[in-house]
Amino acid sequence: MLNDIQKYRFVCTLTFGDIYGQIIIWLIVLFIGLAASVTLYNNPVQAFLVGGLILVLTLPFLLFAFVTTLLNHIEMRPVTASDRKKARKSKMAPQPGPSSEVAPAS
Repeated sequence: MLNDIQKYRFVCTLTFGDIYGQIIIWLIVLFIGLAASVTLYNNPVQAFLVGGLILVLTLPFLLFAFVTTLLNHIEMRPVTASDRKKARKSKMAPQPGPSSEVAPAS
């Protein structure tokens, strides 16, 4: 069972463009809600409650859209022999880092 899992790798293909429209629509809804609450400024408590209610009611829909979009962009790709060779070469090659560099003496 464990060997079958090692034959696949998880890849996330999500980009900012995939969620850009969702953010824009949510901002439009939020600003319309804030504009509606501004019209109620003769009663500030009511205006604050309407603005908060709109924010609280729209946030779960935004999070649901983000999560479903993310889950739709996660793929399981089979690992090929060439992928395994590349992974071995990258593990075997020395990794340059700040500790391996020596400063010249002055």
